[in-house]
Formats: sequence, C-alpha cells, structure tokens
Amino acid sequence: MRASPSFKSGFNGIFILDDGKKSRFFTKNLVPGISVYGEKFFRENNVEYREFSPLSSKLAAAFRLGLKHFELKDDSLVLYLGSSTGTTVSHISDILTKGMVFGVDSAPVVMRELVFLAEQRRNIAPVLADASQPDQYKDLIVPVDFLYQDVAQKNQLDIFLKNLQFLKKGCLAFLVIKARSIDFS
Repeated sequence: MRASPSFKSGFNGIFILDDGKKSRFFTKNLVPGISVYGEKFFRENNVEYREFSPLSSKLAAAFRLGLKHFELKDDSLVLYLGSSTGTTVSHISDILTKGMVFGVDSAPVVMRELVFLAEQRRNIAPVLADASQPDQYKDLIVPVDFLYQDVAQKNQLDIFLKNLQFLKKGCLAFLVIKARSIDFS
C-alpha cells in the first residue's frame, strides 16, 4: 500500500504535491472553503490548500517549467498589471499573509469580479486604470517588491518599462510576453 502524497515546500508560499506521476502546485487558502475559479482543494493537517494549475495561470505554468527565482515573501507588496478577474492574483494573495497586491486592469467587467474577490481577501487592492498610463494611478501605488505584468497589448514592453518606476531597487519583475500581441512593425 502506497502512502498518501504529502506536501513539500517550494518557493515561499508555494507547496508541491508529488504523487509520483507529476508535481502539482498549491497555495494555502487565505479564505478556507472559498473557491475562486473552481480550483481543486486538498487538506492536510487541518490546512486547506488550493491547486495552482498551470492550465489556469501562466505563473503556475512557469513553476511547472522550472522557474528558478521567485522572491515573494509573506509581507511583499506586489503590483499586478493585467489582473483580470483575479485567478493568479488570488494565489499571490494566499502567499501575502502580511502583504498587499495592487491589481490593475482597464476592463470594467473583469474589474467588477476583482472587486468581489477583494471583498473576501483583505490584501487585494483593485485599481481600475490603464496600465499604459501609470500617472493615472501613481498616487494609489506604493513602491513594490514584485512587479508582475500579464497584458495583451502591442506595446506591452513599453507598459512594463513605464511601470518599473514602482519597483524597489534590486527587486524582481516578471513580464509575461504574449508574442501574438507584440507590434513587430
């Protein structure tokens, strides 16, 4: 009889469950019993974990592909550009038990969903703004430890560079490149 799989710690706040077939990634659920996007739960020692699926999040896919550096701590401040409805934001929120994630998106419909999520999770600050215009929200954002950008616009690199002003010196930025959205002209 094979023992049930157990968690091992990956990056700070990311837990890995290896069942012998493949590694699955989880975060401790900040709001136990509440699902954000239909993700699977796993309980061990009275702690509820939420599966961080590479099919639902590019950040989780990066873990699956062997991401080497992910310096998020429980008290980090994060600026997330292109937050959408909050799938990945919610997992970052799980990690930031003492920190805060500022989720910027320009689409009112998805921002509405992020606002609902922020009502359940005290460490998410939704910001309805265009990430290509950081002057619109510069008074709402403090210097951050981690900048994560996942926007699908032709000028995504320019957006990233404009928003580096919010990143503390020596801290980490993560740019998701969507090649189909880049302007090659």
